Amino acid sequence: MNKIPGILVVDDERFHLNVIVDLLSGEHKILVAKNGERALEIAASDPPPDLILLDILMPGMDGYEVCQKLKANAKTCAIPVIFLTVKRDVVDETHGFNLGAVDYITKPISPPIVRARVKTHLALKRALTELEQQKEHLEERVQERTLEIAHTQDVAIYCLASLAETRDSETGNHIRRTQHYVKALAEHLKDHPRFQQTLSDEVINLIYKSAPLHDIGKVGIPDRILLKPGKLDSDEWQEMKRHAAYGKDAINRAEQELGSTSFLAYAGEIALTHHEKWDGSGYPDGLKGDEIPISGRLMAISDVYDALISKRVYKPAFSHEKAVKIIIEGKGAHFDPDVVDAFLALEQEFVAIAKKFADLD
Repeated sequence: MNKIPGILVVDDERFHLNVIVDLLSGEHKILVAKNGERALEIAASDPPPDLILLDILMPGMDGYEVCQKLKANAKTCAIPVIFLTVKRDVVDETHGFNLGAVDYITKPISPPIVRARVKTHLALKRALTELEQQKEHLEERVQERTLEIAHTQDVAIYCLASLAETRDSETGNHIRRTQHYVKALAEHLKDHPRFQQTLSDEVINLIYKSAPLHDIGKVGIPDRILLKPGKLDSDEWQEMKRHAAYGKDAINRAEQELGSTSFLAYAGEIALTHHEKWDGSGYPDGLKGDEIPISGRLMAISDVYDALISKRVYKPAFSHEKAVKIIIEGKGAHFDPDVVDAFLALEQEFVAIAKKFADLD
């Protein structure tokens, strides 16, 4: 059922009100106001009128002021206003259009012109309303689709990361814990003078999303090395260290196939550099200090902490206190000193994350 358009007629002279009401009644719902104050009240009511015919020359608040107030109010600014006036001066018309009016009808009115102008502007109003509704619908669909794609990406990332982790049967929820450690550190450091230009909310989210892929290169390590219960010999250790480069290479291939994205860039950084050390003694490239991307520095401390508190085939799980002591000893050598300070400030949050994503026995 089509809605009957509502038209508000504003005029202080009863004669002009009666003429327009008689002219437009039947096909429209007519509302009347004899002054600007009442016009503003009716216009702001629910539902608002679809069109306003507004006399300019009224005592007290004139039509120009009424129009200005209508356009300044979020509830009424979209209602089209047609001025009714005896004025035919170009300056007056320009002033009215500048205030937001859509048209002028001069007095004495011509019934065919009034009907035609009203019909035209009601049709435009309906079209604009429909376009706005379509826009809102499309925005909702785009948002839904974006969320679906983001969810699919998250699932794909987790599955890929799990593929690497399942080859090492004792890592369990390592990828979940380290992902949340990294985010906690980044959030803590984002206002630090050294990091505030780098750790924006968008970057933190990208690092958080890509962190689970830090050990994706383990898929390239032979089981005899990856699952060896004892200490690796020199050759085996050299091969194990290649997992960082294997991970970066895999992500580079994805970029070649799918195109470069910020997400893949951070995933590649983390995979390649999370075993680099602040003093330059890490691998694979021996990067030192700020040469190491912040994503790699955040993952380095997160990865080491989780490895320390987790049981492995070659070691028991260390206590949180022992892990903290080892990390403090690595401050300025293995780890960025400021990242260590952030870790110490977040000790209890790390404990809570480890508990929340604890491995099942």
